[in-house]
Amino acid sequence: MLDKTEFIKFLITQRALKFGDFTTKSGRKSPYFINMGEFGTGAAIDRLGGFYAAKIVDLMEAGDITWDVDTIFGPAYKGIPLCVSTAAALARDHGADISWAFNRKETKDHGEGGSFVGERLKDGDNILILDDVITAGTAVREVLPLLSAAAAVKVQGMVIAVDRMERGQSDVSAIAEVRRDFGIAVFPIITVRDIIEYVRAAGESGELITRMEAYLAAYGA
Repeated sequence: MLDKTEFIKFLITQRALKFGDFTTKSGRKSPYFINMGEFGTGAAIDRLGGFYAAKIVDLMEAGDITWDVDTIFGPAYKGIPLCVSTAAALARDHGADISWAFNRKETKDHGEGGSFVGERLKDGDNILILDDVITAGTAVREVLPLLSAAAAVKVQGMVIAVDRMERGQSDVSAIAEVRRDFGIAVFPIITVRDIIEYVRAAGESGELITRMEAYLAAYGA
């Protein structure tokens, strides 16, 4: 079973979760920042894949996604190491040998060509998308047409590391927009609320908690 506290500790240790003053891609001033590109060693990316795999198994056992997932898919670029390390962890730790695939940013025009690396997608395949953090659902909007063009696949859902619980392109959260617009459920390993509770339990600065709560009040959904 996934341990949320251990995951948050891991993010902080790897400097993937930082506290301070940051400007997000949307221009918002945030008291915390998440960069899932910080996992630069084999041990780090292996452990990250283990957390994603544990989340996927929890979802399967709860019936939120089915056991017959055919392929773990990672949108380029950050989704590439995620899908590979997660597929490896599922096979090693849970006895689930599931295929992986990711898209190229540029279509290969030599050899076998194509827009994908890894398992060749087939009609009827059940796909589970992995990503780091959703802000505006850009990765999903870019990837779904590519998947549909490759084969008549079914997307079981999407697993992300952190739900920032912020508004997307409308008055609802980015996760709610993905479900509304594409019918895809998004499952975060943790939410910003989990991070706030971790900071509170650790006895960290009350000022940080106040700033995070104020940020959610301003931009949360």
